[in-house]
Amino acid sequence: MSINRRHFNQLLLLGGAGLAWGGIPSGASAVETPVSGGTLNWAYYPDPTALIAINTSSGTGQAIGPKINEGLLDFDYDLNPKPLLATSWSASDDGLRYTFALRKGVKWHDGKDFTSEDVKFTIFRLKEAHPRGRITFQNVTSVETPDPLTAVIVLFKPAPYLISALGSSESPIVPKHVYETFKPTEQPTLAQTIGTGPFILKEWVPGSHLIFDRNPNYWDAPKPYLDRVVLRVILDPAARAAALETGEIDIGANPVPLSDIERLKANANLVVDTTTYAYSGPQQQLFFNYENEILTKKDVRLAIAHAIDLQKLVDIALFGYAKVSPSPISTALPKWYDPSIKAREHDPKLANKLLDDAGYPRGANGTRFKLRLAYNSFLQPSYADFIKQSLAAVGIDAEILKLDLATFLKTVYTDRAWDLVIESLSNTFDPTLGVQRAYWSKNFKIGLVFSNASHYSNPEVDAVLEAAATEPDEAKRRQLWYKFQHIIHNDVVSVDLVAAGAQIVANKRVRNFAPGAQGINNSFGQIWLSPSA
Repeated sequence: MSINRRHFNQLLLLGGAGLAWGGIPSGASAVETPVSGGTLNWAYYPDPTALIAINTSSGTGQAIGPKINEGLLDFDYDLNPKPLLATSWSASDDGLRYTFALRKGVKWHDGKDFTSEDVKFTIFRLKEAHPRGRITFQNVTSVETPDPLTAVIVLFKPAPYLISALGSSESPIVPKHVYETFKPTEQPTLAQTIGTGPFILKEWVPGSHLIFDRNPNYWDAPKPYLDRVVLRVILDPAARAAALETGEIDIGANPVPLSDIERLKANANLVVDTTTYAYSGPQQQLFFNYENEILTKKDVRLAIAHAIDLQKLVDIALFGYAKVSPSPISTALPKWYDPSIKAREHDPKLANKLLDDAGYPRGANGTRFKLRLAYNSFLQPSYADFIKQSLAAVGIDAEILKLDLATFLKTVYTDRAWDLVIESLSNTFDPTLGVQRAYWSKNFKIGLVFSNASHYSNPEVDAVLEAAATEPDEAKRRQLWYKFQHIIHNDVVSVDLVAAGAQIVANKRVRNFAPGAQGINNSFGQIWLSPSA
């Protein structure tokens, strides 16, 4: 693999958290001979509205898309890159040119050739339409295509995280001849949902299921080993738990209430994997809508922070399956997280005083004001319940908005009809991609999901974020991220809650379900079903 080792080692050092909380992943298969055939039944929620992560950072696109569309690279558990659609790659000494040799003989599902023109089109589509891609590829000036199997990404400033961003769940390569026929904000129809991946999407019945059949012309034969993958939309957590326990379902991510995890761990037929995979960087946050005059007052935001007992949120609402993570950078990213930032003390007395001094005394009914509290439907409802109760104790009436995913995204990012939102904006493997989007003023855009929901704008923060995005020296870059965290924390721009890892529950016959840094958000090309389990 041709690469400038000095620069490449810098890139890896600037990568993600690795297995910060993990051990040996349960999804990693022992040395066994894969068996071909069979159908994998996959429990999924919420009902997906977007399948390909070309214009969304939604969990649905990250989980479903890689089965159909592949990235240039794959990654092992420590974020070391591996060949996928690119077989080799090199970076110039100044970090401004990345040259990729593309795999020969790869076909799109409709039989057309995969070429460098598809890579060029994809990079600019991601730059325009993807919430994180707008940052990942912000320094890209051109993509050269000297021949069908060579793509050269050219930048005007370094992007030290670029290589790590080229996985299937983050930057899927899409067919130019299909995607250029519709707007960047649109998702493909069923007929247009084609890729180079191991599975072909054959059927999609919203609210019910998706069916993926084996790609008989897949470039990496004899993969995929499965004949078919059936994604079943099951919204009720009790039904998902029952389906896993009876063997009706083979695998699911975060499939059951946290209160059920210990019971499932005791089931001899199931594997419960709680590994934190390097691509995830979990972080859950409470954001303020700065368009609400009440929330523009720092003392109000500080009062809300002091009203929430983060450790009790972990212990009671999340059954211990999380860690307090009080900074805008997740504790799961120890390379960038500043440990000097501590959670604010739970202090209802101080919170009450701050609210009184801000000019919001309690009314006759004990309430000061009312706020609309939205929460990402990927999260356990217990987050919202806990925060509602915490705020009620200091006289704030939080009205919980219970919304399906599509309505949540529209309400928060388009209609902006909310006051507080509990989000789950993954830090991913690098804060420039996962964190910057939430605080960078240039990433506020009506309708741009999973971005700067608060409508926060601070020129000093913008400057720090932009400097961190291009700084190749690791030590200097860390200091920039430390400075950023202190500004955000001191100004109470958000209440950073917890880093809650995911749980994957699988039948023991499912082998190799999480073979690298993307966890279950991989292609499923490596999964096989053991007949002896």
